[in-house]
Amino acid sequence: MPRLHVQTFGCQMNTHDSERIFDVLEPHGYGAEPEAALADVMVVNTCSVREKAEHKLFSMLGRLRDWKEARPGRQIAVAGCVASHQGSAIIRRAPWVDVVFGPDRIHELPVLLAEIEQGAPPRIAVAFDYDAPTFLSPVVDAAPTKASGPTAFVTVMKGCDERCTFCIVPYTRGSERYRPAADIVSECKHWVRRGAREITLLGQTVNSWHEPVTLTSQDNDCTSLDIASQMRSVPRMQGSSKAPSHFAQLLRLIAEEVPDLLRLRYTSPHPRHITEALLDAYHDLDLLPDHVHLPVQSGSNRMLRRMLRRYTRAQYLESIASLRLARPNMTFSTDLIVGFPGETDADFAETLSLVEEVEFTSVYAFKYSPRPHTPALNFEDLAVAEDVKEARLAKLFEVADRVQARHLAGLVGSEVDVLIESRGKSNEGLWQGRSQRNEIVHLSAPSSSEPSASALNAAVLAEGALVRARVESAGARSVKAKPLVLLASPPAPVRLSEAGEGQAATQPAAAHANAPEGKRRLPLTTAIAGGLP
Repeated sequence: MPRLHVQTFGCQMNTHDSERIFDVLEPHGYGAEPEAALADVMVVNTCSVREKAEHKLFSMLGRLRDWKEARPGRQIAVAGCVASHQGSAIIRRAPWVDVVFGPDRIHELPVLLAEIEQGAPPRIAVAFDYDAPTFLSPVVDAAPTKASGPTAFVTVMKGCDERCTFCIVPYTRGSERYRPAADIVSECKHWVRRGAREITLLGQTVNSWHEPVTLTSQDNDCTSLDIASQMRSVPRMQGSSKAPSHFAQLLRLIAEEVPDLLRLRYTSPHPRHITEALLDAYHDLDLLPDHVHLPVQSGSNRMLRRMLRRYTRAQYLESIASLRLARPNMTFSTDLIVGFPGETDADFAETLSLVEEVEFTSVYAFKYSPRPHTPALNFEDLAVAEDVKEARLAKLFEVADRVQARHLAGLVGSEVDVLIESRGKSNEGLWQGRSQRNEIVHLSAPSSSEPSASALNAAVLAEGALVRARVESAGARSVKAKPLVLLASPPAPVRLSEAGEGQAATQPAAAHANAPEGKRRLPLTTAIAGGLP
């Protein structure tokens, strides 16, 4: 059995793509190998949002040359956004690479590797799938051969039509393509049957989603809603030439068709697509958490215009206020760029003031990095000095950390609802999860003297359980809390089989001791770089 290791750089979408890489190769006999040194096939799933990520790729490929030569038959494949926009240039620079394939060609990887085994020259497959978009997902009707963890990701669209002047994504992921609602709902059901309690919908501009074809209840198993008639009623956004977003209707459809789902998140939305229909969904759907990651990039109107973000600071703040009106406890995280060409001290001060005004609970910030093909390359004469970028980034993190610490300190003494995701990493016996507002919460075991202890024992404090807990202390990035009440039991363990639909197993969770917390362990080493653009 060939052993596969996947090294992942970049965003949540890349992490999800790495899962799909494993999925397409597993039926062909490939097994997961967590140790790169022992692998037969190395896939490097790349990110090109910043120049530094590309440098990491070629540095790694240099090291992998010795790895490949140490054992005949080893194969190296480069995937992701760098593969898309550099293609054959990767082979010219690193001729020991066997396969270069883009995100739209993951399904071709088994054939490409087989051709290399048979002596073919390096294979390159980076074309976009505009004619027949593919959205790789598990075989939803097959028996589960792996359990899911408490969280899962489902792609609803790919590509981007926004054309922000700094962003390479439209050139590496292509224009927007949307997945049919019936397929999305089907995959959500798949993951919930396998133990997922929370699903995150993925897309570069996820809330621009709309149904790609006209569907009615006769065309799919989503019989409770006539998708076509529901979605035609959505108004076109002001200033938008594209089809209106149907994203709010998709959220409602998932809520109705997947009733056992506890939480439904999404990333990353574009501020232009915070519609009235989406605000109404927050009024009506309890499974939508009280948190949104809403990239803003800058607090300066001058920079927003130069970035071609197509909203103003005031409009962004209006979206924040509207979401908080729908959910008074709503928290927000964001992406920010410092040192964009022409950014002055005054522009940067506006970004700092926005962090304070919105009170972002988490900030993903980066120095501007020139990217190939992007219009911002025309602003090179306005480049900000590197030492100025460094200083601004440090100051931004200082302010963001202070805001986050103040928020977390304010939670002490309050109660939060926590979905347990995993065992804690720091202390044995602790569990870790996230609240409705996306705060990281470390849970201790309930005291045996507490009245709730009989309901909160080791058997129910497990991955996938939803508990109410009282916050006892706050750190720089997380809080510690004591469990009080069990709100939802962990899902029954899934019986894994080779054929037939999966059923809940009757044995206790402890019977799965050889598969910690029932979670699929992939050979991934991931560097998450904030939300999607």
